[in-house]
Amino acid sequence: MNHLELFAGIGGFRRALDLLTEDGVMNFDTVGYSEIDMNALRTYTINYQTQGEIALGDIVQFTSNNDNINALPHFDLLTGGFPCQTFSMMGQQAGFQEDRGKMFFRIMDIVDVKRPNYILLENVKNLTTHDKGRTLSRILKELNDRHYIVHYDVFNSSDYGLPQTRNRVIIFARNEEEGEFEFSERNVRAHFEANLRNNCGLNFYNSTIDILDREVDFKYYLSERIKPTILSDGSAKFKSNSDIDKIIARPLTATMNKMHRACQDNYYSDIYIQSRGVDRPSTRMSKEELAQIAIRKLTPQEAFKLQGFPAFFASNAKEGNVSDGALYKQAGNAVSVNTIYSIFHYLITNLIIHE
Repeated sequence: MNHLELFAGIGGFRRALDLLTEDGVMNFDTVGYSEIDMNALRTYTINYQTQGEIALGDIVQFTSNNDNINALPHFDLLTGGFPCQTFSMMGQQAGFQEDRGKMFFRIMDIVDVKRPNYILLENVKNLTTHDKGRTLSRILKELNDRHYIVHYDVFNSSDYGLPQTRNRVIIFARNEEEGEFEFSERNVRAHFEANLRNNCGLNFYNSTIDILDREVDFKYYLSERIKPTILSDGSAKFKSNSDIDKIIARPLTATMNKMHRACQDNYYSDIYIQSRGVDRPSTRMSKEELAQIAIRKLTPQEAFKLQGFPAFFASNAKEGNVSDGALYKQAGNAVSVNTIYSIFHYLITNLIIHE
């Protein structure tokens, strides 16, 4: 089945489909991809064989000319993690009032011309409540009006073998000519537990300790100056619980390279890492005591692994001169591979998607 990946980032959808192909579930071929961030594009093209595929580049410019859309090869599956900052709790929640929020309609421009049978989209959980639910209702209506049957639900990466709390809304649409279907997080999770855990080409981790390397470059360790700030529970006006050594990581953010406090980002002590998770000093030490021990942030390779990518994706990109800062942003923006694989496996096995 031919696949078009929009807002590709580092290719979370593509990675899941490649693994489904390797596992003999269904054959997928990516015929084109769109991505405007040059660093993400470099990581993408370094790690995937893209020769002969169409690079759409800036989707706004691409879709401004219908001839470009018509020239795309035939594809039955369209995927996209369209920009989420305008719907995110960490953003201003401007939604469709902001240019990035209007990227959804560029997807519709392509759908209007190419009419793929299947569409899978990903966004932040807050999309379900943004503008009192009106934003999601508009998205569903746009798809319904184009004769698709649409279902959506919220999926957490930690339920699919990745130790990261990452709740994302997944919207799946199928050509209405193929009829109604069942799609829910509960069904997919049950399918995962019964059929996929430790029984496919995915990487599975029970805890963050499974993804943390014992020896990393010194540059990833927090300085004595910054540790008190990172560990701080906040001020009188803003209190937070800045725990470290989380067994299930907090959601990776695109801005994690800016070193937020430990209530927002993930930090780990050498004691936790070297004891392989047996000793968590945050459970027995004060903040002042914690500031005296060695603590580090995630490496880019570890961040990629938390999203279900192999560590070599980040290593390959670094060899291609992609900076750590860019790699952190890419990991924070990425789609979790295990979640997408599990969803597609459920859809294919239940003949909701078929060739």
